Amino acid sequence: MVFKASYLDTPLGQMIAVADEQSLCLLEFTDCPGLQWEMDRFPNVVPGQAQPILSIQKELKAYFEGTLKEFKTPLSFWGTAFQKRVWQQLQKIPHGKTWSYSELAQAVGQPTACRAVAQANGANQLAIVVPCHRVINKDASLGGYAGGVARKTWLLNHEGK
Repeated sequence: MVFKASYLDTPLGQMIAVADEQSLCLLEFTDCPGLQWEMDRFPNVVPGQAQPILSIQKELKAYFEGTLKEFKTPLSFWGTAFQKRVWQQLQKIPHGKTWSYSELAQAVGQPTACRAVAQANGANQLAIVVPCHRVINKDASLGGYAGGVARKTWLLNHEGK
């Protein structure tokens, strides 16, 4: 299988999108520390466009303009079964809302697995689209974000939180 990769410019910095012909597999800020590890998961990546990349470009533009609250680009999750469950739950956090790590752990049916949930949250490969930035600490402090806390703050403010 061949994956296409394209750079996307956003108000928060450059991102890279990786997709096959059916779905978006990676969307990450190019300055994220774990990007090389994430890229290594995809064999046969070549520069170019695929339909999911064109779709996410259009949706990100609308998101940053404030007119899009729910992404429709087809996604492909590359991770363990547990990570996939966490990422699917992340998509259920409403635009403009936040959940704590413990609320997310409850939602995946693992109420005592806050650390494992936090690790899965941090391993999300689809920034913004799978809204890991909407997860905060129980005391309402922001916690970390692979794209940087300044971006997390911006995203939450942009979404009205």
